[in-house]
Amino acid sequence: MIQVYKHSNGHLDGNISLASAEKGSWINVVNPDSDDLQLVSMVTEIPTDVLKTALDTEERSHVEIEDNYIFVVINIPVVLETDSYDTLPLGIFITSDFIITLCIEETEVMRAFTKNTYPLFHTFKKTRFLFQILYRSATLFLRYLMQINHRTDDLEETLRHSMRNKEFFMLLELQKSLTYFTSALRGNGIVMERLMRLRRNTALHHLIKMYEEDEDLLEDVIIENKQAIEMVEMYSNILMSMSDTFASIISNNLNLVMKFLASITIMLAVPTIIFSLWGINVQVPFQDTANGFFYVSGIALICTITAAILLWRKDLF
Repeated sequence: MIQVYKHSNGHLDGNISLASAEKGSWINVVNPDSDDLQLVSMVTEIPTDVLKTALDTEERSHVEIEDNYIFVVINIPVVLETDSYDTLPLGIFITSDFIITLCIEETEVMRAFTKNTYPLFHTFKKTRFLFQILYRSATLFLRYLMQINHRTDDLEETLRHSMRNKEFFMLLELQKSLTYFTSALRGNGIVMERLMRLRRNTALHHLIKMYEEDEDLLEDVIIENKQAIEMVEMYSNILMSMSDTFASIISNNLNLVMKFLASITIMLAVPTIIFSLWGINVQVPFQDTANGFFYVSGIALICTITAAILLWRKDLF
């Protein structure tokens, strides 16, 4: 899917065809096929192979500088259907005429721009638009980290009362999500530092030109990204501690159950031994007594109570 947007007189026009795209337009490409990539390549003069790079789900964050374009790849957060979190690469191309974004699926990061709900957003201000995408991504990371923290608290409360495998699998999913976030945020941070250094490169001013407001925005993005990195590290440590703690609790509970069962086994073994002794085919006490059964049962009961008291004193019961 290819959508072309352009701001004109404060209004965002989204009904522009790719063939009629003018300077200052934003070309948003979502899950394109080969024909779509060919069309974008013809209009923007960006090689098709380079465009395909942004659609690789394993692509890491980086910056490529060519004569006629700057290619930026960042990893943005997404929510999966299983209520877990992952990251996807978002490719951003800046040419002298256009800004092009490519992603394998529609994301919450770009939805704010396609719906024109992001403040002070203009398609013709390409550098600022790039930094606004980075800022939007960083704020979404922070929002999703807060959601993960709330879900962790809910899981902790559930695990205090019922330790089921379902909750532990959910903890595992959250740990995986934080791992993905850590890798993405660190990579994005390197990209932001690289972009900050480009402001001194006058040879690239025809592609990316930073004004004072743009530099301030990029500095804010870097601060937000560092804050997200600190939060994800903190939440990762919390989740690891929770997993270790509950694993120890499960192991301790298992030991308590085994200790209880061993004590019950010992208590049941005492009367079993006594009754076995009176069951042998030799002369035994009380065999000629009418109340012999009750005497033997009483002895067994006394021995069992004695064993229970001894186990209780040893804290084994």
